[in-house]
Amino acid sequence: MSEDDATARVAAGLAEVRKAIAAAATAAGRDPDSVTLVAVSKLQPAERVEAALAAGQRVFGENRVQEAQARWAGLRSRYPDLELHLIGALQTNKARDAVKLFDVIETIDRPRLAEAVARAAAAAGRCPDCLVQVNTGEEPQKAGVAPRELADLLALCGRLGLPVRGLMCIPPIDDNPALHFALLDELAGRHGLAWRSMGMSGDFEPAIRHGGTHVRIGTAIFGERPTR
Repeated sequence: MSEDDATARVAAGLAEVRKAIAAAATAAGRDPDSVTLVAVSKLQPAERVEAALAAGQRVFGENRVQEAQARWAGLRSRYPDLELHLIGALQTNKARDAVKLFDVIETIDRPRLAEAVARAAAAAGRCPDCLVQVNTGEEPQKAGVAPRELADLLALCGRLGLPVRGLMCIPPIDDNPALHFALLDELAGRHGLAWRSMGMSGDFEPAIRHGGTHVRIGTAIFGERPTR
């Protein structure tokens, strides 16, 4: 697919995804507006992101702080209603930059990171909304707090003054994702948290059925990321 063709399909991809989100929410007895589409723009060419902006998309997810800084610094003034989510792992030495750029940090997953974000927020005089990433499959290679350690991390975040709005997960690739979405929903409910960031291009519909409030979708909107 040429870059022109890829850019042209973004608006159509967005429309299809929005329609599918609305259908899944309605089937679950939910208001479609209760589900926020986070368009995953990581590694996408600027032309595709501009096409999404032109089609009215304003909530975007990025994996890396440095890449997001390069992409969004100039676009903030043109689109003041942008909402940027950090959905990738955050290193403690990038906390200051992340706090300045992002509106939501979805990947708080350990005490040291929570402390770094709190310090950076105090220095910056602003604090993004936060989600705690839960390793629902307890995979040793994957980021996220183990479910049994979640209560302690949430308590620490509370003491630090971090505004934790909800939880985030990425299910194991070979498991039934619905089981992990149900677990995240149960954990969020147990701790009185409203947001559940779960579901991507291949599994956002079951995520919505299990209470997902934020779905992180890239490929279904933008197509495959180009190789570099």
